[in-house]
Amino acid sequence: MNKAWLVAGALALAGCAAAPQDMGARESERLDRLVEEYFDRQLERNPVYATFIGDHRFDDELPNMLSPEFIAESHALEQEYLDAIRDIDRSALSHDDQLTWDVFKLEREWAVEGERFPDELMPISQFYSIPTFMAIMGSGQSAQPFRNVQDYENWLGRIDDFDVLMRQIETNLDEGIKRGVTLPKIIVERIIPQLDAHVVDDVTQSIFWQPIVNMPEEIGDGERAALEERYREAISEQVVPAYRRLRDYLANEYLPAARDTVGLYALPNGRAWYDYRIKTNTTVALSADAIHDIGLAEVQRIRDEMEKVMREVGFKGTLAEWFEYVKNDDRFYFDNEEDLLEGYRAIEARMNEAVPKLFDINPKAGFEVRPVEAFRAASAAGASYQSPSPDGSRPGIFYVNTHNLKAQPKFGMETLFIHEAIPGHHFQNALQIELTDLPRFRRFGGFTAFGEGWALYAESLGKELGFFEDPMQWYGRLSDEMLRAMRLVVDTGLHAKGWTRERAIRFMQENSSMADSDIVAEVERYIVMPGQALAYKIGQFKISELRERAEEELGDRFDIREFHTQVLIDGELPLPVLEEKIERWIAAQK
Repeated sequence: MNKAWLVAGALALAGCAAAPQDMGARESERLDRLVEEYFDRQLERNPVYATFIGDHRFDDELPNMLSPEFIAESHALEQEYLDAIRDIDRSALSHDDQLTWDVFKLEREWAVEGERFPDELMPISQFYSIPTFMAIMGSGQSAQPFRNVQDYENWLGRIDDFDVLMRQIETNLDEGIKRGVTLPKIIVERIIPQLDAHVVDDVTQSIFWQPIVNMPEEIGDGERAALEERYREAISEQVVPAYRRLRDYLANEYLPAARDTVGLYALPNGRAWYDYRIKTNTTVALSADAIHDIGLAEVQRIRDEMEKVMREVGFKGTLAEWFEYVKNDDRFYFDNEEDLLEGYRAIEARMNEAVPKLFDINPKAGFEVRPVEAFRAASAAGASYQSPSPDGSRPGIFYVNTHNLKAQPKFGMETLFIHEAIPGHHFQNALQIELTDLPRFRRFGGFTAFGEGWALYAESLGKELGFFEDPMQWYGRLSDEMLRAMRLVVDTGLHAKGWTRERAIRFMQENSSMADSDIVAEVERYIVMPGQALAYKIGQFKISELRERAEEELGDRFDIREFHTQVLIDGELPLPVLEEKIERWIAAQK
């Protein structure tokens, strides 16, 4: 036999065997380049986002993200990268790279699809808007750094661009009036006082003056005096006039043209718009009707659980009478802000000791408990969370709304802490930011159904962590779970079934002991954030289902710590992608 032929044949076979590996490496490199290049381009286009993730190259920029030109450029960018990701062979990638491919492709598809719906015509709300966001940034208590003279100069650069953006808001709102896409009147009425708070005669009373009050001692007297003068001028001649002009426009021109309805269904193409919001917030294929029915069933189940607690503590009345009792009895509430905040800090100490029972990973970043800023507290949620900076210079923030202490019951503190802090949002968000091996778009991105689903799933771990031993704290857990169940009913009711704001408020009053101020704020939040409130329960259902599946299939081999690591270690994923990943992990454990 010809040995040369044998060698040649062996080399050929080896080449055939190696080819898929080579192809996988090439496709992996293409994927890495593609997603990192996309992320860099997005940072240039969204410099405020760059600031939040610790990239300070663009701290002086504030582009006009609402202009037709910017929106057209966004379309071109998303389509370019959607075409590019489709050109990469998914089957040649590793499982980890397939996660990246799946997430990136889905986000680009959603971005292109979402261009059908003119969100830019309703660019402000009482919850999230450029005017509110700029005030938080300008306070010096958020991501915008104020450490040295250059930082102070950078913020003045953003103020220069702020006026352009505020004028664009008016232009877009005007266009919305012409096209029949307007905010509800009640929402406009909520926004106006928020703008009023920034229309001050004395610049030292502006939240934008706080960086001057808190200027670092390292900045010399001469530079300090110069910056003080420039900030005084910027606030009086740029910031205050911009807020005043938008406030007057809303009150005098926009409010009379705003709509009386509150749901998306009432807008052009509104049902399709809401279906899109359901899909992107929950990441699963569920109709509004199906979600509404799930919500009604959950509300009834939780009512039954609440009645058990009521009987356990010896209350003799009806559930409606119980709701009134816990809302009005002073023993369930603090009478000052600091005691409330200290109560949460005490829970933190207990939780830090308990976490190792269920987790073998922990974020390095810490967090602070802070009250919500006064200028937005009246219409803000009861609590919220802000992620830490990646470089460790800024901790996470657990915001507690102390505007109405009767909206912050003692019996709700354990569950709220678990949800917003540990092992909920802070635990999960901070861990994700610390996953430096992840592509940046995944490290700093996310999916509401995963993030909020995890936080609600975290609440369900309370008893395993040694919490909820007091029946009233368990009632607090049920109360918060009821809130998330009611959201399924109310959000779909408002945006798909024609519910009025008043009907939504009444439904929540009949099924919870929440303070009326909280109920109103919640309903008005759902009005301006269609679909977002659906993500909590839908995400929790999926994570809980995956745990049950793993426990059943693995039996004694199931390790709760390892399960939690598997859920968290790849950052936030769409629920179907998470399910596929956990199923693969379960199979590997057998």
